[in-house]
Amino acid sequence: MSENAHPENPVTPARPTPATGSHDLTVSAQLAAFMRTGWAPSPLPADARVPAHAVTAARRQRLSALFPDERLLVPAGELKVRSNDCDHRFRPHSAYAWLTGLTGEDQPGHVLVLEPSGPSGHEPVLYVRPRSARGDRSSEEFYRDRRYGEFWVGRRPDLGETERLTGIRCVHLDDLGALPPGRNAASDSELATTLSELRLVKDAWEVGQLQLAVDHTAAGFEDVVRALPAALRDPRGERRLEGVFGLRARLEGNGTGYETIAASGPHACVLHWTRNDGRLDPSELLLFDAGVETDTLYTADVTRTLPLSGRFSPVQRQVYELVLAAQEAGIAALRPGAQFRDFHRACMRVIAEGLAEWGVLKHADGDLHRRYTLCSSGHMLGLDVHDCASARASAYPDGVLAEGQVLTVEPGLYLQPDDETLPAELRGIGVRIEDDLVITAEGARLMSGALPRTPDAVEEWMGSLLEDR
Repeated sequence: MSENAHPENPVTPARPTPATGSHDLTVSAQLAAFMRTGWAPSPLPADARVPAHAVTAARRQRLSALFPDERLLVPAGELKVRSNDCDHRFRPHSAYAWLTGLTGEDQPGHVLVLEPSGPSGHEPVLYVRPRSARGDRSSEEFYRDRRYGEFWVGRRPDLGETERLTGIRCVHLDDLGALPPGRNAASDSELATTLSELRLVKDAWEVGQLQLAVDHTAAGFEDVVRALPAALRDPRGERRLEGVFGLRARLEGNGTGYETIAASGPHACVLHWTRNDGRLDPSELLLFDAGVETDTLYTADVTRTLPLSGRFSPVQRQVYELVLAAQEAGIAALRPGAQFRDFHRACMRVIAEGLAEWGVLKHADGDLHRRYTLCSSGHMLGLDVHDCASARASAYPDGVLAEGQVLTVEPGLYLQPDDETLPAELRGIGVRIEDDLVITAEGARLMSGALPRTPDAVEEWMGSLLEDR
């Protein structure tokens, strides 16, 4: 999954007229007048909150120091049509969320502007679409606009409420068009790169959010195991398990951080199998790759490969143990100052040697093992599942690890069902083991250790969860 991209046109002003559908009813003058009257005050919910102002202010100051005397624009992004007059659920761009603390579905079209302000650096200004007026003769948005109307998509804060939430001065979005040009993160690669690189090292609050995402994800994996008996009876068992995890993700956070992979049997050999429409066979393995995204938009990314019968067959255990040994080698290579790619090299060395011992490869040298591993063994993690993707190669992935970085270690073997270089008993087996780790002064801390990794522990864990039903 890649870092979410800015839209091509991120700063379109608010619509002057309501966005209505061709099948919407007409509004009489009498109804319009009636709709403008009789509304009681409705304050913002008491639980509305964003990260502490000091956290986001410090982030903006770091950005400000790198672009003195330049106007900087960081858009939240725009809505995208899913089908005719229905939009996809909105998620603000990660850089915007990181700098403002605003993460809700009420942010489309909004833009953070850092205005040069002399020796003090920059003044942050938020250009937002405030809550639509109720008594304004010129506005019918609140009850007619399908995209932004309060009666259609929910209440937005007014300008004052947004200022209190964020500690940032707020201006109506309509005034954005009068601004002089500046650097726009949607089109300025240097600014986009800088924003990625500033997020490489997580602060303590961010690590806490990521741990929360991991903990919710572990609970979701338990839900999946408990649902296996019903899923094994279902002609679309993969999809049932996807839905079970999705329920946990929506109950505990914003949803899933990326499309869930529920890949059974040979489907596990497809790296991003998200169709999830297959039947489950108790003689096969399930590769389940999923992560809960918190309400603050930080996501976990965990994979477990589970025997659908509850027990690994000898050949399944053989493949699983090689991948586990590779992951252990990769984790052992994590420490501040190590090259980012070192853990991948450690993983692949174990995989190549194992394939040579099996006779699949003639020797462990070279890169022929990549036929069976396909991709890198991990990536940065944070607000995006593949976090900081716009960073320069010299910073990541050709850079060095630093305390506070969070990443995945996820080696895998994908033994395609039609691969004649493999013995028949290995074909169609896919195994990936993925965990989330934070770099510490001593090495790395396993954040997802609540979920078992060894084959014996996986079998015992599955058995205990299924006995509880």
